[in-house]
Amino acid sequence: MESMKPIVILLAAAAAMPDLLQLKQMTARFAPVKLSYDTSALSPGDRQALAKLVEAARVLNFVFMDQLWSGDRALYDQLQKDTTPLGKERLHYFWLNKGPWSDLDGHTAFIPGVPERKPLGANFYPEDVSRDEFETWAAKLAPAERQQAEGFFTLIRRGANRQLTIVPYSKAYAADLSKAAGLLREAAALTGNASLKKYLNLRADAFLSNDYYASDLAWMELDAPLDITIGPYETYNDEMFGYKAAFEAYVTIRDDQQTERLKNFASRLQEIENNLPIDAAYRNPKLGALAPIRVVNEVFAAGDGAHGVRTAAFNLPNDERVVHEKGSKRVMLNNVQQAKFDSILKPIASRVLAKAEQQHLSFDSFFAHILAHELSHGIGPQQIQVAGRSTSPRAQLKQLYAPWEEAKADVTGLFMLQYLYDHGLSHGPDAERQLYTTYLASTFRSVRFGLTEAHGRGVAMQFNYLMDKGAFVAHPDGSFTVDYAKIKNAVRDLDHDLLTVEAHGDYAAAKRMLDSLAMIRPAMQKAIDGMKDIPTDIDPTNE
Repeated sequence: MESMKPIVILLAAAAAMPDLLQLKQMTARFAPVKLSYDTSALSPGDRQALAKLVEAARVLNFVFMDQLWSGDRALYDQLQKDTTPLGKERLHYFWLNKGPWSDLDGHTAFIPGVPERKPLGANFYPEDVSRDEFETWAAKLAPAERQQAEGFFTLIRRGANRQLTIVPYSKAYAADLSKAAGLLREAAALTGNASLKKYLNLRADAFLSNDYYASDLAWMELDAPLDITIGPYETYNDEMFGYKAAFEAYVTIRDDQQTERLKNFASRLQEIENNLPIDAAYRNPKLGALAPIRVVNEVFAAGDGAHGVRTAAFNLPNDERVVHEKGSKRVMLNNVQQAKFDSILKPIASRVLAKAEQQHLSFDSFFAHILAHELSHGIGPQQIQVAGRSTSPRAQLKQLYAPWEEAKADVTGLFMLQYLYDHGLSHGPDAERQLYTTYLASTFRSVRFGLTEAHGRGVAMQFNYLMDKGAFVAHPDGSFTVDYAKIKNAVRDLDHDLLTVEAHGDYAAAKRMLDSLAMIRPAMQKAIDGMKDIPTDIDPTNE
């Protein structure tokens, strides 16, 4: 079997590593920003709880590092001892990425003596395991065991005779999770908010039991000025299958005024679902009852939420059982979005949009589309039938699911906003032009994350599809515009294709489309080359 072949890991050579000047240039792609937030409305107990939650979040930085690579923590300790200018810069860039591979450069190493690229399965699986070996092994397991093997909250390791075995997160990270659980319980004792108290205690229990269901339900019902999302959630780092969840934390303060403004969106989700551009048989006749939207300001992020490109919003949980029962919650990080818009999108738009179109760049449209993107993760195909068995798009599309689902959310988000504009959502006379112009500029922001990053790959696919349809137009001077006579139908067609692949669980079709469209073509590459002096993302200095 392939698994019995000698393990060959190519290590990055010192001579090929970036020097001090190159590392400074790589670091400069992240614009330092100070995120603003206001704690004045928090109760005294919540202010004390806030400090405990930040402490708990810090613990998850190190759990996430263990998940990324087996040698990550030891390398971090080693880097802290190197006080040379090069050593300090390596440490700085390491912390931005939470590891020795540059997220913006195809996960390539920038420190010698580590694997040249991040392992596809990160540290969720043995480094020498192949997809075939895992799938052959998993197929022979009893149904409950196979569910664990392919589940969010387990590692795969080699046991006796090099056989694959399942290790729950609660066992693998017992010391750190016990510490984080203790801090969550201390915070729970300090807050006077009943829903926050309930969630923190249940999440602390989950860290030790490895059963996250009850605490996910409590998180859906969380209604508190001090808001937190903490635990294993996103599966982007598992590029082998997209099965395994990475630990992250967002400690935030709710913005009640902005949250109130957005209630109309959630109330119309079923209406949007009923009109999606897909065969009616694949629409969900009854979405989960809860679809809360929270606008918050980030105080502190950690783990998977604080490396490489920073999250501007998220839609959780990913457990289909919870989504089916309760829906999903969309959290908008308002101060993060504003920082990205001001530091990144404005200067990009000045380079790529035709001059006459630059006036239509809009933060409100940027914010609205991010919101619609997150809402769109919760609509469309969720539980599907393939060959007579119940499954999900995530399970069927495997490692292709992350870029596909990000593209589906982007495009369904555009469809959603256009539908609402057409059916009574209050908007200004220029709203549609602002939406599509801002979206066009934002594709250049996202694709600079790189094609190894799910959002970047999904955006490249969207951009090329819309270019091929004539909805985006490249001009001889290097600028781009939207063809407003074609954009609406092109978006509808693309949304139909994306949703249909998910409804069918069609891995082969997803692969064909990604292989043919998820690339940087010359016109886009030329534009990207002309913005090398513009930062790619932000580096919140609060953390």
